[in-house]
Amino acid sequence: MEGKLCLGSDKLPEGNSLSGSDTIISEDGTFELGFFSKTGTSDNNLYLGIWYKNITEKTIAWVANREKPMRNTAGSRLRISADGDGNLILFDESDKVWSTNMSSVFPASVEAVLLDVGNLIVRDVAKKSVIYWQSFDHPTDTWLPEGKLGFNKINGNMQQLTSWKNADDVSTGMFSVGISPNETNKYFLEWNKSKSYWSSGSWNGTIFSSVPELSYGKKFVFVSNENESYYTYTNVDTAVLSMLRITPSGKFEQLTSFKSSSNLSVSFVQPRKESDIYASCGAFGIFSNNSSTTCSCLQGFSPISAEATGRNDWFGGCERKLTLQCENSTSGKGKIDEQDLYLKVSNADLPNTAGKRKILPVVLAVLVPLVVLVSVCFIGCFYKRKIKQKGTRKKSSKQDLLSFDFSYIGNRANDETNLQKGRKEDFDLPMFSYASVSKATDNFSAETKLGEGGFGPVYRGKLLNGLEIAAKRLSQRSVQGFVEFRNEVELIAKLQHRNLVRLLGCCVDQDESILIYEYLPNKSLDFWLFDLKKEKILDWATRVQIIEGIAQGLVYLHEYSRMRVVHRDLKTSNILLDNEMNPKISDFGMARIFGGNNSNINTQRIVGTYGYMAPEYAVEGFFFFKSDVFSFGVLVLEILSGKKNTGFYEEDCLSLLGRTWELWTSNRAVELMDPTLGSPKPSLLRYINLGLLCVQDNPRHRPTMSTVISMLNNEVAPLPAPKQPAFTTGRSMINTASSSNSTAGNYSLNDLSLSMVEPK
Repeated sequence: MEGKLCLGSDKLPEGNSLSGSDTIISEDGTFELGFFSKTGTSDNNLYLGIWYKNITEKTIAWVANREKPMRNTAGSRLRISADGDGNLILFDESDKVWSTNMSSVFPASVEAVLLDVGNLIVRDVAKKSVIYWQSFDHPTDTWLPEGKLGFNKINGNMQQLTSWKNADDVSTGMFSVGISPNETNKYFLEWNKSKSYWSSGSWNGTIFSSVPELSYGKKFVFVSNENESYYTYTNVDTAVLSMLRITPSGKFEQLTSFKSSSNLSVSFVQPRKESDIYASCGAFGIFSNNSSTTCSCLQGFSPISAEATGRNDWFGGCERKLTLQCENSTSGKGKIDEQDLYLKVSNADLPNTAGKRKILPVVLAVLVPLVVLVSVCFIGCFYKRKIKQKGTRKKSSKQDLLSFDFSYIGNRANDETNLQKGRKEDFDLPMFSYASVSKATDNFSAETKLGEGGFGPVYRGKLLNGLEIAAKRLSQRSVQGFVEFRNEVELIAKLQHRNLVRLLGCCVDQDESILIYEYLPNKSLDFWLFDLKKEKILDWATRVQIIEGIAQGLVYLHEYSRMRVVHRDLKTSNILLDNEMNPKISDFGMARIFGGNNSNINTQRIVGTYGYMAPEYAVEGFFFFKSDVFSFGVLVLEILSGKKNTGFYEEDCLSLLGRTWELWTSNRAVELMDPTLGSPKPSLLRYINLGLLCVQDNPRHRPTMSTVISMLNNEVAPLPAPKQPAFTTGRSMINTASSSNSTAGNYSLNDLSLSMVEPK
């Protein structure tokens, strides 16, 4: 008699079974194993799989029975074989649909366990280190940290990823990822396990040459011994969830998330262009860069599956709309109607054509040169026309903002390779005409104006399809100039993260420089935080959500973006809020890219916003990642208190940092909390501690943003005691700056961007 599985267990012992809605959950709660079906499909297929437990959208990482689905929920169960061979078996009623298929007999008692890394294992109960089988040796479409990608030298088995057939069909698709026994220094993407269409480049012990960004935030290791050769990897930051997978459309992508988040996002994808994927449009299909569906059929052909092409899945290809005449049915007499039949026979059986053979060389001698001459003329005229058309297109490359389809360029912002290699011609950020931008914003009327900052005014616009945008117009009297405009265009267009504002396009026309952004309805953080009438809307949960979102955006800029970016102007007015009050970092006009081993950069031109600038930058012109950490710390304390760091006049303190330090050292830090939040929150002191750690005077004492994320996620681990923050007297910055001109170059407070940005 089979026993009932304990709820929430990470083990399936002998004598127990997993069925129905039962699941096994890894000890730390990260992964879950159970039965699932693809919602929205007409079939009743049921599978056994593993997924991240706390991610809202169930993302399957491993499937046991991908080629043999079950169809009976009530009769589906997973248990260890009763025959004593230690096999894990999946049943559909009495039919065995999947097994670990171990040939050896294990007399010892075994158990199935779901590990914290998402690996399902069958191990010895008494000697838990003895593992007889593991799912990591049999991956499906996903490569999890600590998993393997390689091959077994003894039995020749390959550990490679194979895509799903489509988004709703988990069976084996056409694309795979793996390494070759003959070339182990790189991995390949293949179509039909025969045609390689992309490779990672050579492994140098640290990174893959073609995709060095894949190693950011991860540590790859290559293992080769007498039994096997494989790659494996781990996440550097334990607070990060990560998975690499091959999609049904042939792309190799990385999904990442923080353990505190409930959503995965794509942070890496190769190849970036659909045209680089082999046979992506199927038989009789045509690839097109100018089509929203990327593929279409030849004239006279239609998609084999309208349902598949509706999902932009064209691998099934196209078929003729009308059958050819030779495909018509035969007549009632059993003879083929109206058709010429061609038979291959011996030359000796042909009629005598000796006279014609003498004429043929003469005809060929005349016709061949004539055909060649005509062809050359035709090709020359064709290319001349193409060049002319190309020139015409370049002259009229500016597009109409009102009718532009932004869904088509959803993936273009990840093309960081071109920026790294300086390929300006491949830069595909849409350029819009001034006339269309002006019309979208009602001629930049006062009614559409959202606010104004150092860059210039920001206007709200509306397209013909109802989509709203924000147009940021460079002011002729702007303290920022075209250099900052170009910097933002070339930088933020190459970044994509849910906590970064999305740049949709730009306009350089008629002496105008305009940036087109996604429109965020809840304006900027300072609009809510420093208005006594509105700050009540920012309850404790919302403020925590904003703090964590800003931290996630910064750790992406500092560590997970290929370019590694320092923002340099992080402040409340540059934090925009979407309709769910999720924060998005904006305004990258002052941002800088760090390359190579640069730990800091010195500048003679100090720009930023007083109150948010780190001391090493404000006084000596040095900035690096820890400078952004300082600004983040100021933001945290402002969010907790509802007060600005500058213009803080209370008792003897002239800055929020000074007031916070005074309250902290006198054990009265709870008094810092914004009174609109009501009673003190349990985690308030932890957030104040975190903010003070970020604004410490010595940058070496400040945590990195990845450490900040870990501190936010682990509410149990104690935080270190902070040291005295910088600028605690409020005027020390000005006094120090005025006395340090010798080290700061031509330092002047006039170089500071005293931004008064209104809601965007």
